[in-house]
Amino acid sequence: MNHLPLIIKREYLTKVRNKAFIIMTFLSPLIIIALFSVVAYLSQLNNNKQKLITVLDESGQFTSIFQNKETVKYKLLNNVTLENAKLIVEKEERYGLLHISDFKSTDGILPIEAKKNVDVEFYSTETPSLSIISGLERKIENRLKEMNLEMKGVDVMTLKNAETNITINQENFSGEKSSKADSVVKLIFGGAAGYLLFMFIIIYGNMIMRSIIEEKTSRIIEVIISSVKPIQLMLGKIIGTTLAGITQFGMWLVLGSILLFIASFIFDIDFTQINTPQQELVTQAIQNPEANAEVQLFMSAFFNMPLANLIVAFIFFFVSGYLLYSSLYAAIGAAVDNETDTQQFMMPIILPLILAVYVGGFTVVENPHGTVATVFSFIPFTSPVVMLMRIPFGVPIWQQILSLLILIATFIFTIWLASKIYRVGILMYGKKPTYKELLKWIRY
Repeated sequence: MNHLPLIIKREYLTKVRNKAFIIMTFLSPLIIIALFSVVAYLSQLNNNKQKLITVLDESGQFTSIFQNKETVKYKLLNNVTLENAKLIVEKEERYGLLHISDFKSTDGILPIEAKKNVDVEFYSTETPSLSIISGLERKIENRLKEMNLEMKGVDVMTLKNAETNITINQENFSGEKSSKADSVVKLIFGGAAGYLLFMFIIIYGNMIMRSIIEEKTSRIIEVIISSVKPIQLMLGKIIGTTLAGITQFGMWLVLGSILLFIASFIFDIDFTQINTPQQELVTQAIQNPEANAEVQLFMSAFFNMPLANLIVAFIFFFVSGYLLYSSLYAAIGAAVDNETDTQQFMMPIILPLILAVYVGGFTVVENPHGTVATVFSFIPFTSPVVMLMRIPFGVPIWQQILSLLILIATFIFTIWLASKIYRVGILMYGKKPTYKELLKWIRY
């Protein structure tokens, strides 16, 4: 009799009804969103504080570059010594004092060497923000560049008008066009798919292993194994735990989205302000028409990808890769008595995953159709990650099918091999197994 559906149902219900599972399903997104909310609120609070900077420009060449903004305001001082300027800033409790020394020559013309040896200091009570200092350096450098060009007789406006952007249009010999944005979007999609599989295997593979260890130590498994084939029991635990993991993952996405919306609405938090050092650059990019054109280019590149092929391939490779590694986790759980003993067997499982991530991250970026990337996309223990990273770049269908068939065949062989270990190991107690003993169990 086939008991597999009953085992899957039992395993799934046991997991989802577990108090720890329910608590973590609801508590995890709450903790994460609360953490993000606190960081966003503190960043927003810190960013809303207006920074008042006093500027003492003894050269008189930089007064025009300091324009007030929402978070930074400048006050220019004239005909004041440096010591008096420091006293004024301290008295008014301003953010800091920017001092630019006079580097003019006697005839009032900017010396050529001045651009390399401009004496600029920033005085403040506390250590200034890195983004503020970087912004001031950028302003002064740009102004010095303009001054040196003017000194050499170059019209700055003419030079700026002469600047242009070149986009190299890419097209293969069959007439299919692409762009740099296409490569970036494909790389992001492939990388996200590969890393998602990597994290899913680590999290829920360990859940399967711990579940088997718990049942083994409680001796419940002795009763179950008397009426169920080991391979059915192992498959039932793998599929049931996987369904429970998918349920939990889906709940995290739904609850996380709801909590994120509630937090932003109630506490008036703008989550886009978490990365405050880059906020000014992001704002400028949004207001720039060229940046908007780039956004449209990326959106077009996304919709030009073979989305149907990507979705189907993602489902098959994701499921097959996860089942392959889950069978190995189940075999390890059956072979040991406690989680501490699993460490010696974990390395051979983790290494191919890590290798797949690094091979996909480095070789696919440089040459997605190169020999290394292609070979690793057919090796079953690395193909789920590497192939998912390659597919957005246009892998032939026959390669995808061949890689998937090899992966499924390896999974069938691995599940058979793991069931042999599972059959013996599940009833073994009080003995720490070695690789030599595992080979003996396989031959039984």
